[in-house]
Amino acid sequence: MTLFLHVLMLFLLSGGSARVVPDFEQECGQFFAGGKSPTRFTGSKYKQICQNLNNLYYYATYYDTYNRIPVYSAYKFEGIMDCTRQNNWYIEPQLDDDKAGPSMASEGSVDIKLRGNHQALNGDYVKSGYHRGHLAPVYQAQSQSCSDATFTLTNAAPQDPSFNSGQWKVLERNIAKALSEQCLPKKYSVYIVTGVTPGTSKLKNRVNVPSYFWTAYCCLDQNNKCQISRGFIGENKNITPRNINVNDLKKVLAKLYKVTSFEVFDSSTVPPIKQKK
Repeated sequence: MTLFLHVLMLFLLSGGSARVVPDFEQECGQFFAGGKSPTRFTGSKYKQICQNLNNLYYYATYYDTYNRIPVYSAYKFEGIMDCTRQNNWYIEPQLDDDKAGPSMASEGSVDIKLRGNHQALNGDYVKSGYHRGHLAPVYQAQSQSCSDATFTLTNAAPQDPSFNSGQWKVLERNIAKALSEQCLPKKYSVYIVTGVTPGTSKLKNRVNVPSYFWTAYCCLDQNNKCQISRGFIGENKNITPRNINVNDLKKVLAKLYKVTSFEVFDSSTVPPIKQKK
């Protein structure tokens, strides 16, 4: 058994585990409250990504290869780390080349004939009038390495510049501050999911411009129950996002995604809101 564990550890450290995976609940479920991911849709265009940089997983992303934007990214919050922003953007080689390695990498690492077939590229944003808006953001990253790993285009979607640098930035910071004061001192485990909903326009006829950005958090106690949670959703323009409970956010997202229901967190961790009589 000792020899087996040693071999297994060498395999994992060597980068043997793939990043685009068939089931990211099993591969990197540590980023989901209760180990359960938000709703996943049917269809081969949706890919599950355990965001891997230098053989370490930092968060999980559910990616739409048709619209070339993520559906959502899920991650844990462990405090305000004051990470330094870098500006070297990666892509996910495996989305365009099945033979590519498991780690995010530069665009130049993918064959030019394949590059961008199933994901956004930096050139899509040039002179587009939109920012590469992070879903898992720098300000809420667990470490400097995690911050660096957020700079992949599979974790970004076209975002109105004034929104990205304005009300959405304010929201990201306010959430981090609130969680640092309300959840972390109680030793709660903090989970965040941030996503977008597709819009009606595209960058260069390739990358969908989201109509809405949304985010939600859940603070789990030692019994794996969500004691503090909240949701936010805002149009992709510089107005203050709506502050609503997670159950109401679920209803809004179900309509926007045009599905019967949409779970943000495992329903066993976030009980329904009791209606007042």
